[in-house]
Amino acid sequence: VSASASGARGQAAQEKPPQTAMGTIRGVVTALQQEVQSPLEGVQVELKGGGGDSQPAVATITDSEGRFEFTKLPQDSYTLRVNQHGFKPFARSILLGANETSVLDIALTLDTVVEEVEVKEQTTPVSSESPSPASTVNNAQLETLPLAQQKFRDALPLVPGVIRGLDGKLSVRGTSENQGMLEVDSAKTVDPVTGSFSIPVPIDAIQTVTVDKTPFSAENGGFSGGLTRIETIPPPSDWFYKIRDFNISLRGKNDHLVGVSQATPRVSFGGPIGGRKLNFSEVFEYDVRRDPVRGLVWPHNEIKTQGFNSFTRIQAILSPQHLLSADINVFPMRTQFADISALVPQTASSDYNQKGVSAGISDLHSFNSGALLKIAFRYTRFDSNAHGQGSADMLINPEGWGGNFFDSWARAASQFEAYPTFQLAPKKWLGRHELKIGADVTHRSYSGNSLSHPVQLLRQEGTLAEEISFTSNGPLSASATDVEEFIQDQWTCNEHLAIALGGRLTSETVGRTAAFAPRVGVAYSPGKNQKTIFRAGAGLFYDHVSLLEASFAHNPARTVSVFDGTGNPIGTPILYYNAYVGNGAGSLSSRVQSAPSTSPRSFVGNIEVDRQLWSTATLRVSWLYSQTRNLFIVNPVPDVFGSDGLLGLFNTGTANYHEFEATLHFRPVPHSELNISYIWSRTRGDLNTVSNIFLPFEQPVIRPNVSGILPSDIPNRVVSWGTFRLPWSLTVNPVVDVHTGFPYSNVDVQQNYAGLPNGQRFPTFFSLDAQVYRDFRLHLPLTKHESRHKVRVGLYSINLTNHGNFHDVYNNEASPFFGKFTGFQRRVDGFILSFGN
Repeated sequence: VSASASGARGQAAQEKPPQTAMGTIRGVVTALQQEVQSPLEGVQVELKGGGGDSQPAVATITDSEGRFEFTKLPQDSYTLRVNQHGFKPFARSILLGANETSVLDIALTLDTVVEEVEVKEQTTPVSSESPSPASTVNNAQLETLPLAQQKFRDALPLVPGVIRGLDGKLSVRGTSENQGMLEVDSAKTVDPVTGSFSIPVPIDAIQTVTVDKTPFSAENGGFSGGLTRIETIPPPSDWFYKIRDFNISLRGKNDHLVGVSQATPRVSFGGPIGGRKLNFSEVFEYDVRRDPVRGLVWPHNEIKTQGFNSFTRIQAILSPQHLLSADINVFPMRTQFADISALVPQTASSDYNQKGVSAGISDLHSFNSGALLKIAFRYTRFDSNAHGQGSADMLINPEGWGGNFFDSWARAASQFEAYPTFQLAPKKWLGRHELKIGADVTHRSYSGNSLSHPVQLLRQEGTLAEEISFTSNGPLSASATDVEEFIQDQWTCNEHLAIALGGRLTSETVGRTAAFAPRVGVAYSPGKNQKTIFRAGAGLFYDHVSLLEASFAHNPARTVSVFDGTGNPIGTPILYYNAYVGNGAGSLSSRVQSAPSTSPRSFVGNIEVDRQLWSTATLRVSWLYSQTRNLFIVNPVPDVFGSDGLLGLFNTGTANYHEFEATLHFRPVPHSELNISYIWSRTRGDLNTVSNIFLPFEQPVIRPNVSGILPSDIPNRVVSWGTFRLPWSLTVNPVVDVHTGFPYSNVDVQQNYAGLPNGQRFPTFFSLDAQVYRDFRLHLPLTKHESRHKVRVGLYSINLTNHGNFHDVYNNEASPFFGKFTGFQRRVDGFILSFGN
């Protein structure tokens, strides 16, 4: 839970005339997680009297023990509400008598991955429902669901509409992750150069991970795809510790141990420093992996990863209404042979290394009126590099890659962000208005280099068909500053209707000079029982220009030479200059500009219905449409400058996404749940986007751009997960994912499309993952809480049925294995051993 402020007591801002008998409402707010209640500090508790518009709601903030209190209250009927991000909304009516003290403890329930807001069995006013619901994975699910590498990225594909491609890149709402945004405690936390989700956050530091495909709040901006938000766990007021996955996996071959397969210990601890006004927490992950790849011969078939991730957070309660927090995230990591596959041996692969730090500070103040002021700053340093295994020419033949990977690069990037926001006290006018205003100023910069050596395209018999050579074009560098302001109004017309209205103004030094993005969302719940909720929304989103695109013109220039079967050149070599090409009339050469003057823009609209079928089941049906324009695409055009060509960066790319979703959330018995989602989607657009060409590594051959089926197009998908209690205190967490196979293209010897681009598909993907565990309570002597210590022992399996999910295909028409799938993704089993309180 991310605390928004901290305080012990609240008092009505506007009271009725003095009376001789005044009452009090007090209580404790706790989080109910796995049958354990933990106090929550910094949670806003709102109290609304029965006096109508003449008596506005008042609010207070829980202290370090989760306590809240409203004093000097006249005899009246009241409604107590808590709407805390990551938890299900709480609302309760209270009838307070004269000179009476009412004690009401509030146990908040963590939300599920199905919906951040659901139709509840207990009737709640529509004001607590969001016109733009989101899908949330909480800390308990991150700990118990079978995740391949125990990273938050592994949990995102559980969300309907999120796809992880064969290259490991995430797609949200049909767009690549670098078109979206990752926010950690409301701060932008992505690679400053590419926009990729490359900055890790330890899962033990995460309270919730939320994916919002339709983030209609004007508070969100700087992206044209989906929004992923991480809320970290605030430092606790009591000491705690956890030790997880401290077992080491060994690898054996031919009845002999040959080394460590995996060692991923995680340690977290924290508590108060000199009293309960200053708290801290530390989460540390160490990661050593040797991941084997099917299709290559051991020992030359492993992706080797080593690194650590440290996340430290400090929180100071300066006064009952003033909270200061700071955090620092350190994340060095090295990956050797990062992109090997059945068709790419280690010698032809690329290494990837990164190191960096992200540090932020946040100052929050709560006013007696209920207003909130937040001022936050974040600085991120992100250094990365990639290189092949040597300087030999790269070889591309019909059966895969050979030689050494052709490209190497290094980048040193930084980003500074300041984002003040002010939430006004609730106002009454034709209902209730919660107005929020703010700004977001981001400055990004980087310097680096990119060097490439020749690439040879070979025929099946080994003769040279084409050669691509490169000319260095100097060092790489770029910088950009984005200034954004927003205003957002959450308007609750009555208990049945809520409207969210807002707008965001963006100004970019690289990109659009000014752009305004209006947004609107509506939630309507008819009838008295409010078991049905209708939602609809629409809005514009403006992305920023990535620094990778801003520095495109300084990439190494390509020269392409074509040869016949005897080795003689065909025609003259064509030199392709790199340049950004603007829109307008005239020849391409006359439209060359020094930097982009626009940025991608998307329009998103959705409608959906949530219906409570019975007390333990909720059904959601939704339709979503997204249209993106002004995407940056890379396109080689010959004979632009005489005999020389142009490798142009154009802003004419488009993408369209349609999605239908039906999700059932069902609780068959207490402490168990089942989620089943069916998703139909259609993704079309330009194939040569910057993401597809340059991320994670540059493509050796750049074909002419075409529009068609995008790599993330998955027409039909069923994803399901659940939590079930078994006899002998066992808990099992299965995950099932079934979807249409990924698309791919057939090519010829020169890597030109042979047939419809992405017109072929891999076989249907099916994976059954499962984790089963049991918790054992330990009674340690001489400890403050003897029963809070526990050991968790269990097993997990990824692709339990060992289904043939292939990673690669021989797609070159000249290959004798043409059309054969390879790179079978094997089953992965593991042991769970954790200890903590």
